[in-house]
Amino acid sequence: MSATVHKIAVIPGDGIGTEVVAEGVKVLEALRDARGRPLELLHFDLGADRYLRDGTTFPAAVRDTIRDECSAVLLGAMGDPRVPGMEHARDIIFGLRFGFDLYCNIRPVACLHDSLMPLKGRTAKDCDMVVFRENTEGVYVGMGGQFKRGTPDEVAINEDLNTRKGVERIIRAAFDYARRHGRRKVHVVDKSNAMRHAHELWGRVFREVATDYPELETGHQYVDAFCFNLIRDPAQFDVVVTCNLFGDIVTDLGASLQGGLGMAASANVRPDGVGMFEPVHGSAPDIAGQGKANPLATVLTVGMLMTHLGHADDEALLIECVRTAIDRRVCTADVGGDRSTREVGDFIVELVRRG
Repeated sequence: MSATVHKIAVIPGDGIGTEVVAEGVKVLEALRDARGRPLELLHFDLGADRYLRDGTTFPAAVRDTIRDECSAVLLGAMGDPRVPGMEHARDIIFGLRFGFDLYCNIRPVACLHDSLMPLKGRTAKDCDMVVFRENTEGVYVGMGGQFKRGTPDEVAINEDLNTRKGVERIIRAAFDYARRHGRRKVHVVDKSNAMRHAHELWGRVFREVATDYPELETGHQYVDAFCFNLIRDPAQFDVVVTCNLFGDIVTDLGASLQGGLGMAASANVRPDGVGMFEPVHGSAPDIAGQGKANPLATVLTVGMLMTHLGHADDEALLIECVRTAIDRRVCTADVGGDRSTREVGDFIVELVRRG
């Protein structure tokens, strides 16, 4: 009996997104050909160029195809100065994240080479944590409004939405991950001393869920203290779970410990259904088309995608390929090399083919 073919939707995005996703596609094709992975890539022409051409953002037909046929989405960075309102990006990103209820944003914050560690007296092994960011609630739901806009008496309100269901499922996902991967400790990061209603819920649910995982240590830090301590001593953190807004902020801070946003991968998943995988850097229109974009975050993101499909050994291989690229300086300038985006991708593909 032949293996189930996994269809992967490819949405290249804007700016450097198109460049790094092209290298991610090459890696996926190399895994398919060299390691016999049953992959089929479905390419969708979506992004700023398409929006400016005919107004298309995220058609229902594409949504349905992804929902009904695909196992994963590889998404490039979104954003283009020609679309200042980001209408296309909002529809695509939120259409995937909220439309498919991808409540679990997983962000590894791992330094893969000593040369990338910016902290004095620290090495790569001192930064190896995973952040679980709640992905469908919080202030990102867009509840609120403006009153007396444009006047001296203007009032602007954004609501922070937290449900028991939403909080518990992301906290449980973090504990489950720690247990499966032999991690030792789970921290919750909140601001319950100031947000005493919403974040009291986070702390209470965290303590309740923790009783189901007696072998794991637990910890709590306010988000401001966490940011301070992350730079002071990143080795103290293992698995971290936090709300949507704080997860967005602390993972970008964490990226500074792993070589920058060009090294930061992410997964947007739920236990069942399609997952969406994207490198977390922006579209960087100022360097688009110049071959300067670092594709290694996309390579690491492809690794997370392959684990989602049941091939964790592929992710392990790609992590080692990235370490090799950094060690041999076959990388872009931001992480110590002088190679182009395409040259780095070609090097990774050759390593994959060698096994």
